[in-house]
Amino acid sequence: MTSTTPTISETKSMKPARFDPTLVRYSPRWLGAGAAVGTLAALAVQAGGVAAAAALGAAGVVGAAYTVLVEPRRPVLERVTLRLPNLPPALEGLRIGQLSDMHLGQPHGHENTRWAVAQMVREQPDLLIMTGDFVSFPEPIVDLPELLGPLHAPLGMYAVPGNHDYWEGVDEIRAMLEPLGIEFLINAGKRLSRRGDTFWLAGVDDMWGGAADLDAALAHVPADAFTLLLAHAPDFADVAAHRNIAVQFSGHTHGGHMCLPLLGWFCLPLHGMRYAAGHERVQAMQLYITRGLGGLPFRLGCPPEATIFTLVRE
Repeated sequence: MTSTTPTISETKSMKPARFDPTLVRYSPRWLGAGAAVGTLAALAVQAGGVAAAAALGAAGVVGAAYTVLVEPRRPVLERVTLRLPNLPPALEGLRIGQLSDMHLGQPHGHENTRWAVAQMVREQPDLLIMTGDFVSFPEPIVDLPELLGPLHAPLGMYAVPGNHDYWEGVDEIRAMLEPLGIEFLINAGKRLSRRGDTFWLAGVDDMWGGAADLDAALAHVPADAFTLLLAHAPDFADVAAHRNIAVQFSGHTHGGHMCLPLLGWFCLPLHGMRYAAGHERVQAMQLYITRGLGGLPFRLGCPPEATIFTLVRE
């Protein structure tokens, strides 16, 4: 048996407390920059009077409008090549599509998800992975079949839950998605094969809303197997890097919502405070954190993202 995913009835009691804003870390660089800009603006207004105040106000409105109204609704398709020294020859060129953090119910969540599904249908990756936070509110759960129904991948479609999924109804989400062929790997592993060779895809429960257990996820995985891991929270990499995991795929952070040169990320949530976005190396393991498709409509330098990975041997 290759999967130990609990049944829906076994997860009925998993309903943690909702989001606590105190569990978000804000960048001191951004806070310092904001204070400095405010001081300079006050000095400019004092020196330039009404004209300076009007100019600064207009610039602020334009910047805020872009951050709230423009960038959050302009997702991009990222193409990432992962160079892996231990890649089995049969997996050379394997293409994986990742969708994450759709946050249905937030502005642009439905539109960005439709866009992302269309990209995956066009790209036809070998394997599709989904790394949690499908919804931000319970009402859009019923929309999941219509939105994700067109998806298909020859090697299958697999998902792990995020913290918001637990807060809004992980059992209902699974009940909607599993009939579509999307299998949840909650502390479970799955043996897959391509061109006569095998590899493993494992998934862990969410660190915040669930109970991540890597030992359970790898219980049936041979010690020397080439293994990929799904984990909603990127900070789980500090655990996974001690095991024989080639790549961990994560989401959760939304890239920090704002990310500019010199300033870096703006805010990061619990269990996403060490690794913000993009490609990282954690010891011998590689980690990729997608910026996700939705969340609060507040982005600057962090456009929503769907991702296509190509695996090649280093």
